[in-house]
Amino acid sequence: MGKLKAALVLLAIFSHQANADCGCNKLERDATVAETVVEEPAQQVCQQQARNKNKHYRDYYPEETEEEMEGMSLIPGGSHHVGTNEPHFKADQESPERLVKLNDFFLDKYEVSNANFAEFVEATNYTTEAERFGDSFIFKTLLRPEQQAELEDYRVANAVWWYKVSGVNWRHPNGIDSNLDGLEQHPVVHVSWRDAVAYCDWAGKRLPSEAEWEVACRGGKQRKLFPWGNKLMPKDKHWLNIWQGEFPDGNTQEDGYQFTCPVDRFRQNNYDLYNIVGNVWEWTSDLWQAGDTGQSPNRVKKGGSYLCHKSYCYRYRCAARSQNTEDSSAGNLGFRCAKNA
Repeated sequence: MGKLKAALVLLAIFSHQANADCGCNKLERDATVAETVVEEPAQQVCQQQARNKNKHYRDYYPEETEEEMEGMSLIPGGSHHVGTNEPHFKADQESPERLVKLNDFFLDKYEVSNANFAEFVEATNYTTEAERFGDSFIFKTLLRPEQQAELEDYRVANAVWWYKVSGVNWRHPNGIDSNLDGLEQHPVVHVSWRDAVAYCDWAGKRLPSEAEWEVACRGGKQRKLFPWGNKLMPKDKHWLNIWQGEFPDGNTQEDGYQFTCPVDRFRQNNYDLYNIVGNVWEWTSDLWQAGDTGQSPNRVKKGGSYLCHKSYCYRYRCAARSQNTEDSSAGNLGFRCAKNA
């Protein structure tokens, strides 16, 4: 009887870990906020090669395009495997693995930064959806204890570490009293899918498809978990900005960052892409549900963020995926642009 009880306890623990979530996919404009206090669950490269050593990549990177496509990498097309036959989150539709055919395309080496987005806004006088709605979602550790108490009723149900806060937007990313000083080269956040599309249009680019994003993430490798390979910390070094420690209160910042990091901090694969996983989620052009004609359908986002950890949100794998509605915005959600070759 004692052995049976112990087995049931272990099963409950593993079941919790398999279904645990940081709640990033619940940050929707019409998301229900918590009316009462909800008990928080107890949740707890191979060596990179320089681009000039990667002949396959060099062959696809003609000299005449480098100046025109400054800040972008050419991703070779062809047949590539995407998805996985060993899904970690079955509900996310990570499986099955499938073969896709793509044309060559360009992808930004870096996530769009606050400085990039500010240039766009200055040129177009654009107003983001978070600015129009008057609020956006930020993580609890960006709020002082007294602020958390005041905003208790504005937490997201089932993800009570997320707060919908008035006055938060891309200009004030970490709270109403925050600004962009020192964050110019950090990724722009609190941008909806529609905001990202508007920026891409202005820049003469577009959002990548999910398949394009995933192929670029894999860096020319097949069936690897991460852009650099299968080991999270080759040579015991941090290769991405994610959560270390106990979620949602104990980020030990072993990778050097409590929140976002500069867009040029972690070079992750032979396509010269930085922060393609970790740091902030990235919008793609794909619908989560094909044929969705709703007013604000869900769109696929990829890459995970600084809030991810294997114990509850193992979504910084290339095959991992999640979704938010087109009008959603949050402090860990950004984007990068693509362009036809």
